Amino acid sequence: QDHIAFSDNLKLLFGGRYDWISDGSGFVVPGGDEDFPSQNNEAFSPRIGLVYQPNENVSLYGSYVRSFNSEFGNNPDNVPFEPTRGTQYEVGVRTDFLDGRLSANLAAYNLTKTNVLTPDPDPVLARQGFSAQVGEQRSRGIELDVTGEILPGWRVVASYAHTDAEVTADNSTPSTVGNRLENVPQNQASIWTTYEIQEGDLQGVGFGLGLFYVGERQGDLANTIQVDDYLRTDAALYYRRNQFNAAINVRNLFDLDYITSINFGGRIYNQRSEPLTIVGSVSWEF
Repeated sequence: QDHIAFSDNLKLLFGGRYDWISDGSGFVVPGGDEDFPSQNNEAFSPRIGLVYQPNENVSLYGSYVRSFNSEFGNNPDNVPFEPTRGTQYEVGVRTDFLDGRLSANLAAYNLTKTNVLTPDPDPVLARQGFSAQVGEQRSRGIELDVTGEILPGWRVVASYAHTDAEVTADNSTPSTVGNRLENVPQNQASIWTTYEIQEGDLQGVGFGLGLFYVGERQGDLANTIQVDDYLRTDAALYYRRNQFNAAINVRNLFDLDYITSINFGGRIYNQRSEPLTIVGSVSWEF
C-alpha cells in the first residue's frame, strides 16, 4: 500500500493484496477416510482512493475496492461453497462548517457481491439450517453523517442512510431476482445530542437524548415475511468536574419490544430487543 501527495490538495492511496485459500470439507464416517477433497482458490484484491480539496473546508473523494473471502460449508447437494467476491465504488464530499466545529459527510456507493450466502429460499431446507449461494447481490445508496459542536456545550451526531439492496442474479430455485435482501432496511436514521452546562454552580452537568430509527425490513430472501420498523429512544444524565465523572444512561427509554435482527429466514430464530435498561457509572481519572 502506498500514499502519494501530488500536491497539498490532491492525494492518492493505492494498494492490493493477494490471497491463497485451500478448504477441505466432508462428512466424517466412523472408521472411514477423513482425507477430504480440498478446494483451492486465489485472487488479487486492489484498492484505490483519490482525494481532492478545492479549499480547506471541502474534500471530494472517490474510491474503488475489491474483496475476497472464503465461505465455509456445503450446499444441500454437498457441494462446497465458492468464495465471495465484492466490488465497491464510492464517491463523496466532506465539508466543515462553523469554523470547523461542525462536519458533514455525504457519500454515494454501489457494492456488488457474488456467491453471497443466504438462508435457502426453500422453507424446508431453511428450517434445516441450509444456506444457498445466490449468483449476485447489489447494494447501493447514499449516506449522510453530521457531527460536531453547534454551540458551546451543545454537541450533535446525526446520520441517515438510504439503501437499495436486492438480488440481481440467482443460482437458486425458485428465483429471487429483484427481491430485497433480508434484514436490510431501505431507510434508517439516528440523532444523538448532548448539552453540557459551561459555567456556574451547575458547570459539568450534561443531558443527552437520542432517537434511532430503523425502517421496515424483509425477513427472508423470498420476501414473504415483513419486519416492522421501530423508533428507539435513549437518554443520559451525567456530571463531569475535573477528574470526577458520574453518569446515568438509559437505553430503550419507552421499553419498546421489536426485532433487531432476523436469522434463518425469519422462521426459526429472531433477535428481540433489550428492554428498558438503566446503567449508572462513577469514575475518577488520574
